[in-house]
Amino acid sequence: MDAAEFRKRGKDMVDYVADYLEKIEKRQVFPDVEPGYLRPLIADCAPQDPESFEDVFKDIEKIIMPGVTHWHSPYFFAYFPAASSFPALLADMLCGGIGCVGFSWASSPACTELETVMLDWLGKMVNLPEEFLAGKDGQGGGVIQGSASEATLMALLAARTKTIRRVQSEQPELTEAEIMGRLVAYASDQAHSSVERAALIGAVKIKNVPSDDTFSVCGSALKKVLDEDKAAGLIPFFFCATLGTTPCCSFDKLLELGPICNKENIWMHIDAAYAGSAFICPEFRHLLNGVEFADSFNFNPHKWLLVNFDCSAMWVKKRSDLIGAFKLEPLYLQHHHQESGLVTDYRHWQIPLGRRFRSLKLWFVLRMYGVKGLQEHIRKHVRLAHQFEHLVLQDERFEICAEVVLGLVCFRLKGSNELNEALLQSINDAKKIHLVPCHLREKFVLRFAICSRTVESTHVEFAWQHISQLAADLLKTWEQNHHQQ
Repeated sequence: MDAAEFRKRGKDMVDYVADYLEKIEKRQVFPDVEPGYLRPLIADCAPQDPESFEDVFKDIEKIIMPGVTHWHSPYFFAYFPAASSFPALLADMLCGGIGCVGFSWASSPACTELETVMLDWLGKMVNLPEEFLAGKDGQGGGVIQGSASEATLMALLAARTKTIRRVQSEQPELTEAEIMGRLVAYASDQAHSSVERAALIGAVKIKNVPSDDTFSVCGSALKKVLDEDKAAGLIPFFFCATLGTTPCCSFDKLLELGPICNKENIWMHIDAAYAGSAFICPEFRHLLNGVEFADSFNFNPHKWLLVNFDCSAMWVKKRSDLIGAFKLEPLYLQHHHQESGLVTDYRHWQIPLGRRFRSLKLWFVLRMYGVKGLQEHIRKHVRLAHQFEHLVLQDERFEICAEVVLGLVCFRLKGSNELNEALLQSINDAKKIHLVPCHLREKFVLRFAICSRTVESTHVEFAWQHISQLAADLLKTWEQNHHQQ
């Protein structure tokens, strides 16, 4: 394919993507395929001779689309939103076109510098304390990670290195292995499984801190666990606080937890993967109060800020803590500006060496929506969640299981877990809308997350009518079966 054909085919592809997104609600939200559906549809091995673009293009609808879960459908209410917008897609095209691998400033200065500035823009939008911003001569700064899981892992590994060095300076007789064996990380019993995974990769113990009746961790619960572990000779070194937990969007109590972590020399990382985007709205910013005590903070613009995957924003108060844990300088990666103090080499801030020019997506979206446009997007989703909550509350067969703060509603039929499992099964079997469940204490709960950029009040109304009808049918058959028994 030469440039001339690329121009033509590129326009075809843009038309296809625009049509796909414009008409997405006509597609069934969840696919009708069984595992292994794809292999029989394509050849056993790659073709020896080139095929035409037309052949490849027509196979998109035939082979790929039947197996796609349509995350951007207004009938998709599962997991959390996956952001998407036309400006972000265009920026992604440019990123692919430039095709740089931005591991150092010298490998592409614009790739590094735009990222530093965009993370400062974003940090100011959520009103982060000054220490987290790079500015012209700050000690903190932001970086784009691939996902919140990577941000948590980076924070945990940096905290581990920092603690080992501190303990070794206080007790030189201890070996690194002895210290490692005593390190403990902590997170809420509601925290995402990626926190436990970070501890697995980091080869350290992790303990769950019990959450209260609002599914939040408070200071007294953390203090109790810390006191027990210190008495047993362990070394607490890392706490991951969650703002907007995955099961029910609960918020750990930062203002109680932060001072404890600071006093005990524990690195506090805040995972606000989903909820963080909402902090650009002044009415939700109070949920971030206490961030001033944290060492690192992360949220995903690729969830709720119209920037498509992957774009996970992470800030640290002291970038030397992060860089100090991972810095290696082989000759082939050195350049003559690296000691200037003005230069960031992001390879020291992340797991992989290479990185894409992801800040282009932020730059396009922040400029083309403006802060006000993005605030309106968040507020609309929150309004729609409250609309759904209101519909559930009007029906005495159902209950709401956690406070609705942002765009997630946790609800269930009053009754057994088996009944609710059957309801979810019938919802997802019908494939008109898509939901996923969670467990809150002993209860099996349905999660209704407002996800799509194009979702409207009518889609929420449709979803509720559909759920309500399926529930009525289900309760009828359950009662009949009950009477027969």
